[in-house]
Amino acid sequence: MLDNYILEMRGIEKTFPGVKALNNVNLKVESGEIHALIGENGAGKSTLMKVLSGVHPYGSYGGDIVFQNTKCEFKNINQSEALGIVIIHQELALIPELSIAENIFLGNERSNKGIINWNETILKTRKLLSKVGLRINPEEKIKNIGVGQQQLVEIAKALSKEVKLLILDEPTAALNEEDSENLLNLLLDFKRQGMTSIMISHKLKELLKISDSITVLRDGETIQSYKHKEQKVSQTQIIKDMVGRNLENLFPDRTYNIKDDVVFEIKNWSINHPIDVDKQILNNVNLYVKRGEIVGIAGLMGAGRTELAMSVFGKSYGRNITGQLFKDGKEVVFNNVTEAVKSGVAYVSEDRKEYGLILIDNVKNNVTLANLQELANYSVIDNQKEIIEAEKLKLQINIKTPTIEQKVFNLSGGNQQKVVLGKWMFAQPDILILDEPTRGIDVGAKFEIYKLINALAEQGKSIIMISSELPELIGMCDRIYTLCEGEITGNLSRQEADQETLMTYMTQNWGS
Repeated sequence: MLDNYILEMRGIEKTFPGVKALNNVNLKVESGEIHALIGENGAGKSTLMKVLSGVHPYGSYGGDIVFQNTKCEFKNINQSEALGIVIIHQELALIPELSIAENIFLGNERSNKGIINWNETILKTRKLLSKVGLRINPEEKIKNIGVGQQQLVEIAKALSKEVKLLILDEPTAALNEEDSENLLNLLLDFKRQGMTSIMISHKLKELLKISDSITVLRDGETIQSYKHKEQKVSQTQIIKDMVGRNLENLFPDRTYNIKDDVVFEIKNWSINHPIDVDKQILNNVNLYVKRGEIVGIAGLMGAGRTELAMSVFGKSYGRNITGQLFKDGKEVVFNNVTEAVKSGVAYVSEDRKEYGLILIDNVKNNVTLANLQELANYSVIDNQKEIIEAEKLKLQINIKTPTIEQKVFNLSGGNQQKVVLGKWMFAQPDILILDEPTRGIDVGAKFEIYKLINALAEQGKSIIMISSELPELIGMCDRIYTLCEGEITGNLSRQEADQETLMTYMTQNWGS
């Protein structure tokens, strides 16, 4: 191996029951570079990094890992961290009730004869926070800081372990534009200081902006490697490598079937914060959706998009809720989620792992969960019917899994999202509220989700779609409402909507 390579992974193979996750994967990372690892959900990116970090121990995979010219056989994550290989997973591993300092040195405590030296701990935490540009009290609890700040705490934690190779798995997935930009700049600063990074992300523009080299995986195999700083690879080429085909149009064609009748209407909807009851979150919100129509909701973080969806869906969020809901012209009241579902309203949460899925259960039980009465025979689930319906949904929405008995946590993010959609499709709703339906999934999986959404609209379903990605809303929606500081500031047709106009309405509260 040449001296300028800090890492080489040769012929890596990894098999899970019924699935070959990695097949002869090769990866070379130069010292001091930012290396992008790109691929669709299920391509094997996270599995490869788990092999590297020792999560999948030596002996459970084939191939060789060479780090700093030495062949490594990591049996656990502690062994890889001892050499300076640190991975930050997509799901942040912080404990909300502990302080920033306690989280950073958890398992790596500054102690003398078993007694923690808190002065040293606080002092070192301040220095680490300064390195990541975070000016905050080290004794502040994690639960009291934002997601962007938590991501920086994770990086500070990595720096405390004298990191030589920093691996980031979807580090900007849950961040707003400003926090994402700050994180990317931080990685560039680390690069200038000589640190090596591997970054996994579905945000291709971010990767193309900061990466020196790119490796593309598809179906568990290395498809292509580029020296991006020399070749300047295009986003179109990367997408073609990822999905194995050209995506001429990122949004699928649709047959319009919009009727004139208003299926769902929200009138004068206001809610307050569930804990700080004097703080108003939404003020006098009005919107409607017709049969077969896809209506978007655009707004910056904190505008009240998710709060609107959850409060409408059986008062899942908020206090002092006032206003009216109308379905098919008749007023309805949803005091809980069950009442909303029975009335034909479904909500796909932005956090599929927390609110959308039972990760330790299988695909079959997840996709049928929202409509068990359909499977009941005198209050007993008809197992054969459940299997038939689950198999139908698996084929209909193309869930990539060897069997419907597969545990959901073993699926890729895109296929997990299909399971969530399948669950609510089985409930046969009239109105489907989709909150960030493509968050954290790749372009190929997005295209499939878009096709499902279009198909539902063509069947006459009414769709309300919340997204942080303005091109997604413009490409998918018939009309787009804009929210700013809890108030509706615009209602634009597809023809009127462009990114600049939407952003103008999203940042100006005309009513204030």
